[in-house]
Amino acid sequence: MDTTISNSILKASIKHAGAELFSLKDNQNKEYIWEGNPDFWGKHSPVLFPIVGTLKNNTYTIDKKEYQLSRHGFARDMEFKLVEKTGNSAVFSLESNAETLKKYPFEFELQLIYTLENTSLNIEYIVINKGETKMPFSIGAHPAIALPENFENYSFKFEKQEPLKYNLLENDLISNKTETLKTTENVVPLTYKLFENDALVFKTLESNSLTILENKKTYVQVDFEDFPSLGIWTKDQAPFVCIEPWFGYSDTADNSGDLFKKEGILVLEIDQSFHSQFSIKIVS
Repeated sequence: MDTTISNSILKASIKHAGAELFSLKDNQNKEYIWEGNPDFWGKHSPVLFPIVGTLKNNTYTIDKKEYQLSRHGFARDMEFKLVEKTGNSAVFSLESNAETLKKYPFEFELQLIYTLENTSLNIEYIVINKGETKMPFSIGAHPAIALPENFENYSFKFEKQEPLKYNLLENDLISNKTETLKTTENVVPLTYKLFENDALVFKTLESNSLTILENKKTYVQVDFEDFPSLGIWTKDQAPFVCIEPWFGYSDTADNSGDLFKKEGILVLEIDQSFHSQFSIKIVS
């Protein structure tokens, strides 16, 4: 099943499986979300919860007991319930159950709220701790923006002038190796070579938005003021790029495994809720 919302400018379609955005079109029927061709990558915009990235040995511990979680967690593979819909917005919910408790021993509700506002799609995450203990978690976005022209016709423009230092991944884990993106007036030309070592992982950024330029003209802007970290990723020769606002990231090779001590983890108190939001703005 899927649900479509619209306003006078945009139309967004979301699968109930994973509450995953799979289409964002303007009123000229131009598509801005990657089609999900499995020859490159069979997803569109999965939600990353209750972890972001990869755990060391896909394993973590709570109170010295071991649990297994695959890359980016399980929410993207689960059916969400549509709990509310208006013309331009939709609310989806996933609640913990017997299946999730085997992998992640915490009672929660995860809500995704999609709202179209003028030329922007706002995507809000709400995480509610429904259990009797503190709850460690990460959450992140993974939207793939379709790039219909030659990949090297595109470039990134960061909101602020800053040293764009990112960590390299080794065996899907965060390494201590860092590199810095070279920019001219905050602009970075896109090349596949940038991603030859997988994603670029920015643990911290001063910039709160990233604009994709197409032939030096503004194309899509992703605003992520609520998020401290950012991943950028594509596959070799793929006609898309993922702009990924994150709370948290992969383990390091020397991680203890204790989820409460994981770098970048959030901890939610009993009966408390967490809110964050990012937006995809169509500006071409």
